[in-house]
Amino acid sequence: MPTDGSPSFAQSLIAGAVAGTSVDLLFFPLDTVKTRLQSSQGFIKAGGFRGIYKGVGSVVLGSAPGAAVFFSTYDALKRTLPKNERFVALKHMAAASVGEIAACLIRVPTEIVKSRAQTSSHGLSSRSSITAARFILANDGFSGFYRGFGSTIVREIPFTSIQFPLYEYFKVRAAQYLGRKQLPAHEAAGCGSVAGGIAAALTTPLDVLKTRTMLDVRKRSSGELPSLGRRFLDIYAKEGIRALFAGVVPRTLWISAGGAVFLGQYEWTVKCLRDISNQTDD
Repeated sequence: MPTDGSPSFAQSLIAGAVAGTSVDLLFFPLDTVKTRLQSSQGFIKAGGFRGIYKGVGSVVLGSAPGAAVFFSTYDALKRTLPKNERFVALKHMAAASVGEIAACLIRVPTEIVKSRAQTSSHGLSSRSSITAARFILANDGFSGFYRGFGSTIVREIPFTSIQFPLYEYFKVRAAQYLGRKQLPAHEAAGCGSVAGGIAAALTTPLDVLKTRTMLDVRKRSSGELPSLGRRFLDIYAKEGIRALFAGVVPRTLWISAGGAVFLGQYEWTVKCLRDISNQTDD
């Protein structure tokens, strides 16, 4: 077990799985609204407020392993990277970025299926997670499940590079202000909420880019798919700056509230696992 107060690998793995599943299931309707607002179909044609739990099946499959991989990688790197107080923010940025890349190997396929089901971008062929997955496999093969992987990484690395250094900083400063060695889970949740909201608002254009890429039904082999830079410029040129911030309100609210649940649940689960471990040792 780590001696620096950080969670063990097993604790990070379990707590991450619990946290990821909790937040994704709780805030799925807000994610659906955000995705439909960002769709090129338009909010109403993408489904409006109907069937806001469409695609939840893929989230159930992907949330636990994706979050577990993220936190186990993040905490492991925080322990092993050089401990220099001058570069602590860079350490958190690096750890979070590597954690997100690892998690995206699991998360992106479920995100593709979820987005297609949420917006019914293939009509009846994407009315559920299973039919959307079958359609992707039949038309694009296995590689179709990783369409948007690059745009997801482009979104997630800036997002986590903002969120987690802020989260760690807010926790340290809040603990110092309150005269405590460590914050309890509910206070850490508040830090996670603020950090998540700031990161969400700032990275919304990258989230729009990710959503549009995942919802694009054109075949990769046709040569019609534009680069990420070209796609970003096209959205701006044809639809304006407002399109790049489509869904910013539900995204910020969702991730702000979700950050509180996600990181608060993570801290609480780690504490419970430590208490169980200590009782077993006794």
